[in-house]
Amino acid sequence: MNKKVGNYRWRILIFLFFATTINYIDRQVIGILKPFISKDPEIGFSEGDYGYIVSAFQFAYAVGLLLTGRFLDKFGTRIGYFWSVLVWSIAAILHAMASGFKSFAFARAALGLGESANFPASVKTVAEWFPKKERAFAIGLFNSGSTIGAIVAPIIVSAITLSLGWRWAFIITGSFGFIWIVFWLAYYHSPSKHPQITPLELEFINQDDDQIVKDKNMRWSELLRHKQTYAICFTRFISDWVWGFFLFWIPDFLNKTQGINLSAMVLPLIIIYSVSSLGGISGGWISSKLIQSGKSIDFSRKVSIFIFALLVLPVLLVSYVGNLWIVVFLIAIATAGHQGWASNIFSIISDIYPKKAVASMMGLSGFVGAIGAALSASFVGIILESTNSYYFIFILVSVIYLINWLIIKVFIPEIKSIQL
Repeated sequence: MNKKVGNYRWRILIFLFFATTINYIDRQVIGILKPFISKDPEIGFSEGDYGYIVSAFQFAYAVGLLLTGRFLDKFGTRIGYFWSVLVWSIAAILHAMASGFKSFAFARAALGLGESANFPASVKTVAEWFPKKERAFAIGLFNSGSTIGAIVAPIIVSAITLSLGWRWAFIITGSFGFIWIVFWLAYYHSPSKHPQITPLELEFINQDDDQIVKDKNMRWSELLRHKQTYAICFTRFISDWVWGFFLFWIPDFLNKTQGINLSAMVLPLIIIYSVSSLGGISGGWISSKLIQSGKSIDFSRKVSIFIFALLVLPVLLVSYVGNLWIVVFLIAIATAGHQGWASNIFSIISDIYPKKAVASMMGLSGFVGAIGAALSASFVGIILESTNSYYFIFILVSVIYLINWLIIKVFIPEIKSIQL
């Protein structure tokens, strides 16, 4: 194998990692600033308003997933990723011009539309450049960008806000994407168009492609013929909202239950999202390691999902604990469980569907997940406004991933490539 191209194959993950990091910095800014903005006499919004603002993001994200998945499969990740980052960076900056509930909702919707392509594009890129035995680990590495973004966002946002005001936090963080675009267009090429690719490298990358229709695009109607599609979509419908809850409500939860302000919140959030990053990487590593040791893809993915589902269970104790650092530990372990699950569910999509259909399936399942997240965001806002308690929400979060594991185990008896 050409070592130079082999190294390039792994260096691609740097692009995916930084895009995902910027993606999560931009989407988390409003969650960090919620306690701050809600007290601004010119802007302030209620718990219900905030829930609807989050829902605006999620609904637009859902619609975007339906569009971007097909767009990526037709035109490729190089073009698709470019447009995605361009749109969401402009939308992130638009938040600085918001003057109330409606303008915030519009900016969030535009952000959701742009950010929707990130994971379909990233998973499709991994499927194009990595064989199945390496995909979960590769996905875990780039997906750690979501937690690194969540880690650095409080540091960057608090520093900018305390120095320049909350509007500049949106402007400066929203500008990061333009820098990424320059490097992406200058250096990224798909395997078939890489100027130094060799037949041996292509053979290694495509070693799992034994399907006759591997280069054929799949319509949604074809995806919906398979029960695996429904199982994956349903797991995302009932659980995608959880990560949004960790991003958009945990800063507010810590502020209300632990009495910590914006500057004091930085360290707890760094701990929470650092642990979650380790969860995402280890989730992919465990799964890939099991496959490399001779275990089947089916066994490896399902065992990994079960392990990380168990990590989420203790979060139900959060409502009974008064110590800040125990609360932080329980939430951190739960976020690690989510990220470990995410690394494997994304890998399962690339295990089951042809490369030409990966982005479409990511888009379809992401659409269903985003609809669930949008409905849940409004539900969470209404629950908090009526009960002023997070008790029921944390109980629900604690059991979601065991339910996911059962769904995958029952409705996908064996994780393998579908025959078309």
